[in-house]
Amino acid sequence: MRHVLSALVQNVPGVLSHISGMLASRGYNIDSLAVGETETPELSRMTFVVVGDDRVLDQVRKQLEKIVTVVEVEDISAQDSVERDLMLMRVAAERGVQRSEIFEIVEIFRGKIVDVGPDEIMIEISGRENKVEAFIERMRPYGIIQLVRTGRIALVRGGKRNDNASDEISA
Repeated sequence: MRHVLSALVQNVPGVLSHISGMLASRGYNIDSLAVGETETPELSRMTFVVVGDDRVLDQVRKQLEKIVTVVEVEDISAQDSVERDLMLMRVAAERGVQRSEIFEIVEIFRGKIVDVGPDEIMIEISGRENKVEAFIERMRPYGIIQLVRTGRIALVRGGKRNDNASDEISA
């Protein structure tokens, strides 16, 4: 089972390395990882996907909560949340019918053309993982030159505020 975890961490050098190293040393594989500063500059949010049963999830959470720079760990996948992946893709697109077809597909998937070259275009797609995967499969026949993905990001719906996290940083 895939679990999406969100860890609110202190925004200090080495925290990403420390957390990913700890997980790797215990044999947990990270399927996806995205990190960025939050609305509070002293904090970053790490969103990562791990695969395993509930026992694995429980162990990962316990290990993360032991790390001093980790303020809070939350299982996003167990809550009503919004999840997104972002992808940039360079695809072969000669002028003419082929390019027009690609433009139509991009529009259907609500993507954006972000760069156009003589024989290729760069496309931006964001959405749920299955949408991004479906777009990749649809582009394969045209010739994917290169692609990069952010990994999953997610937030719980409903405006849940975590005032404790800000209090812990101030202390």
